[in-house]
Amino acid sequence: MAKLLEGKPIAERTKEDIKQQVASLGRPVVLASVQVGENAGAEAYARSQKKVAEALGIEYRFQKLPQDTAEEALIAFIEELNSDKSVNGMIIQMPLPAHIDYKKISQFILPQKDAEGMHPANIGKIVFGRAVILPCTAAAVMELLKEAGIDLYGKEVVVVGHSEIVGKPLALLLLEKFATATVCHIGTSKAGKLEEHVRAAEILIVAVGKAGLIKGEWIKEGAIVIDVGINRVADKIVGDVEFEAAEKRASMITPVPGGVGPLTVTMLMRNVVAAAKLG
Repeated sequence: MAKLLEGKPIAERTKEDIKQQVASLGRPVVLASVQVGENAGAEAYARSQKKVAEALGIEYRFQKLPQDTAEEALIAFIEELNSDKSVNGMIIQMPLPAHIDYKKISQFILPQKDAEGMHPANIGKIVFGRAVILPCTAAAVMELLKEAGIDLYGKEVVVVGHSEIVGKPLALLLLEKFATATVCHIGTSKAGKLEEHVRAAEILIVAVGKAGLIKGEWIKEGAIVIDVGINRVADKIVGDVEFEAAEKRASMITPVPGGVGPLTVTMLMRNVVAAAKLG
């Protein structure tokens, strides 16, 4: 039976370190959060961020803009925050209204204030091993692996999902640690090769958002499984991996919920402190 890789204990230890760093700066640390329109999920996430930020001594400034805010108006608001020297980090809450292109507007956030680590300049620094601000979920996965004492050097690591926020930056971070990283996506699945790659994985990281995508019987004996997926099935929250069957074959596995999730907001706050130091 696999050992559970739980995120909460790691998050609590990391928060203590962040709290000390905030205190040692001797000046206010401020995270600006921007939401456009009404969205219950985004508001719940913002409340969670606020609670964590304030517990760490970080000021959380939340601003909700109207649903019909034009793209140009949002860019202008972002540029105001860029020029506000009291603001260290910035996050744009998702989802945005359909008329706003997140990929476009995110590029207007100053890289040194990009709390989510998604600005092209910050992603680019990962390629050169010089990243200070990392994409939060990808950073959370790397933190889990580090805290579990896993040496990535030469390991066969398979990442399922090639999103900009998890899969792609994660592959770069894994390569930096000299893991042998394979990235699978819808093309892999349509070619009928997903099972083959999963079976070869010494470390499997899945971030797709499709419940039960990865069959437990595919998991290599003794593999380490990091399930980033969050899916609601009936009244339960489940991951992308069939947990019960995978747990019998893996050596370590993240629970869903309780694995990667608790660390993601913590990584956001770590980025804010890193941004404050850059400023």
